[in-house]
Amino acid sequence: MTDASGLARGDRWFAGAACAVPRPASAARGGSRGPGYLLDLDEVARRAVEARQRGATEVCLQGGIHPSFTGRTYLGVVAAIKAAVPDIHVHAFSPLEVQHGASTLGISLEEYLRRLRLAGLASLPGTAAEILDDEVRAVICPDKLSTAGWLEVMRCAHRVGIASTATMMFGHVDGLRHWARHLLRIRALQRETGGFTEFVPLPFVHAEAPLWRRGLARSGPTFREAVLVHAVARLVLDPQIAHVQASWVKMGLEGLEACLRAGADDMGGVLMNESITRAAGGAHGQEVPPSVLEDLARRIGRSPWQRTTLYRPAVQATGADSLDRATA
Repeated sequence: MTDASGLARGDRWFAGAACAVPRPASAARGGSRGPGYLLDLDEVARRAVEARQRGATEVCLQGGIHPSFTGRTYLGVVAAIKAAVPDIHVHAFSPLEVQHGASTLGISLEEYLRRLRLAGLASLPGTAAEILDDEVRAVICPDKLSTAGWLEVMRCAHRVGIASTATMMFGHVDGLRHWARHLLRIRALQRETGGFTEFVPLPFVHAEAPLWRRGLARSGPTFREAVLVHAVARLVLDPQIAHVQASWVKMGLEGLEACLRAGADDMGGVLMNESITRAAGGAHGQEVPPSVLEDLARRIGRSPWQRTTLYRPAVQATGADSLDRATA
C-alpha cells in the first residue's frame, strides 16, 4: 500500500510452494527444519486456488534444485497454476532455478525466460542473491550462482519483459564493504534495465542455519544494523529503485515500524503458507491481518493502500475486510 507521500505497502498474499527442499542435518536432531518434500502439480494448483479464495493476488513459488527437474518441470508448474487460477500473478523461481531450467533444455537464458513468460510467469523473486560478492558466496553458497551469474539471469529476465525484486541477506559472514558492493551492483543493473520493482533487505535468521550451527556465521545482524541497512538502501538506490520493502516476517512488527521510519516504504504481503523463514528458526509467524499493518502505518502518519506485485493499485475485490476474515 502507498500514501500521498509515495510511501508504499503491499497487502498481496503469497502462497509459497517449496519444491524438493534438501533434508538438513538439524531435522534429525529435532530442529525446526523438517524433512525435504515435493509437491505434485495437483497440490500446487490446490494451494493456488485456496489462496485466491482467501483473497490472494499473487502466488510465490521457489524451491531447491531437484535432480529430476528439468526446464519442463518449471513450465508445467506455471501452467498448472494458470489453468487453476487464470487471473493470479505468478511470482516464481529463483535465478538458480531459471539457470537450471535453461541448462537442462540446452537453450539460452533469454529463450527459456520467454517460454516461462508465455506459460504465465509474471515476475521473478530476487532470491538466492544472498550477498552479491563472490568473496562471501564462496563461504555461504558455493553451489549457487556466482555474482555475475545471478546478475545475468536478472538482466535477461528484464530484457524479455519479466520484472523482478532484488534482495540482500545480510548479517552472517559479510561486512560493510560487502553490503556496499551488493547495493552498488543492484543499482548499476537497475540503471541498465529498470527491471527491479523493489529492494528487500533480509536479516539473516540464524537459529537453524547450518553455517551458524557449525560456528561459521554471526547470529544475524543487530537490530540497529538491520534498520540502518534499510536507511542506507534508500539513500543508495533512490531514485533508481523507488521502493524499499521491510519484512515483518524477519523484523517483527516493532522492527517493521522502525524500518518504515528509517526509509522503507513497503510492508510486503500478509502471507499464507510461508515456510522459508520459519524453517530457518524465525519467530514472527506466517500470517498477519491486514488491519494490523494498516493500523501500524497510520500510527506513524502513513495512509496505506493495497497494491499489486508490480506496484499498481489493486482494483479487485480483495479488500482488508475479506483478508482479515481469511486470517481470523
